[in-house]
Amino acid sequence: MLREHASAPVDDKLRQTLCLLEKMTLAPDTLTPDDVRRAMQAGASKQALLDAMEVAFLFNIYDRLADAMAWEVPDPASGYYRTAATRLLKRGYG
Repeated sequence: MLREHASAPVDDKLRQTLCLLEKMTLAPDTLTPDDVRRAMQAGASKQALLDAMEVAFLFNIYDRLADAMAWEVPDPASGYYRTAATRLLKRGYG
């Protein structure tokens, strides 16, 4: 699935949604309404596509910011992720 979603054993709704997100990420200038129509014809709802595109958009922004600013990723052994997860579970995102 991670290597080749276009031929992975998934339903067409997911495959077309992933194709849409891939195009949005790698070739946004070529994205057209037909890309969205294909995903909807495969069974993806408008809301599901909006949600998926919003998440992909945000991750694309974060990735580009991280690359541009050379952000460091904490070493998993540092305990940072466990501490952050515990804090989120207690307080949420608010």
